[in-house]
Order: sequence, then structure tokens, then C-alpha cells
Amino acid sequence: MAEILVLYYSRNGSTAELARQVCRGVESVEGASAKLRTVPPVAAESEGAARPVPPTGPPYATYDDLRSADGLILGSPTRFGNMAAPLKYFLDGTAALWISGALAGKPAGVFTSTQSMHGGQETTLLSMMLPLFHHGMVIVGIPYTELALNDTRAGGTPYGASHVAAADRAPALLTSEEQSLAQSLGRRVARLALRLAPA
Repeated sequence: MAEILVLYYSRNGSTAELARQVCRGVESVEGASAKLRTVPPVAAESEGAARPVPPTGPPYATYDDLRSADGLILGSPTRFGNMAAPLKYFLDGTAALWISGALAGKPAGVFTSTQSMHGGQETTLLSMMLPLFHHGMVIVGIPYTELALNDTRAGGTPYGASHVAAADRAPALLTSEEQSLAQSLGRRVARLALRLAPA
């Protein structure tokens, strides 16, 4: 069984909905399961403060969740073309995993959401890939053989799944193409995790 950690930060629900669609894709692959986790918000005045368990939604991720996962899919809303601070803060604490090589050779993918069509989706996806490269992970994208990538008029990139939370739509209302591409990303990471799993 391959366990894929779907780790995200969401402020208004769009990235969380993408995460749920990614999990659906993972769990459509026989022999794979999704583990949904989030990270706590951060602010200068709260650094080091105790982190209460969230009242709803998935629990906060631990570094053991990363260590034990067979694959990783990261999601974040866009913040000026970059990943959001809470996810970066969590990733900045993974030095022990980097030193031990715990994530090396495992597959990983990324997803994001923006308020506007040209709100920095691709740079945000690339920013999330950088620490994964340092960990030696195998980056998984979405090829144009996925028909929804050619048909989308909203989110979706070859770098990873995405969503455009346009002002005329509810923030978490994904188009059919956005849903399809998020599920495709989950399937692709899950299938690769099964292939790369030690015999």
C-alpha cells in the first residue's frame, strides 16, 4: 500500500477543495491511500506559541507524516507569486529529513489557487518545487495528454493543478477541468509511488 501525503494550506477554501480532489485521484488508484493534512497559520507574534488542534478539517501535519509517506503533494494559495508563509515555514523546518535523505527518491507534485487568471500560479508551483528538489524528490507534473489541460479556460498547468477563484464564482467552486486535473495529479503521484516502492 502506498500512502500519499496531501499537505496544504488554505485561507478561503479553494486550496482545500483542490486538496480534496487530489485525494480523490490518489484513492482511485488501487493500492494507494491519501493522508490529508494542513499546516497552522503563522504570524510574527505567534511564532513559538502552542498550536491548538483545528476544530474542523484535517489535523496539522508532523514531520513524521512526511517521513512515513510514500509520496507528497503540496498545495498553497498564491502570495505574490510564491507559496504562502505557513507552508514555507513548515518546509523550512525539514532540515533533519534533508540530512537523513528521508524524502529522496519519492514522488511529489504541487497545486495552487489564485484570485485571478494571471495571479502567479506557475511561479507559485515552481516555488513549491524548489525545496522538493533539494530533498531529492521526483517531481510529477501534468502532461498535455490530459485532455482537460487543453480545454481549461480557468486553472490548470503542466506544472501542477490549479484553480482560479474568479470574483464571479464562489471561491471553492472548481470547474470540471480543474477537478479533473487535480484528480489526475493525485493519480499520477500515486501510480509512481507504487512503481518506486521497494520490493
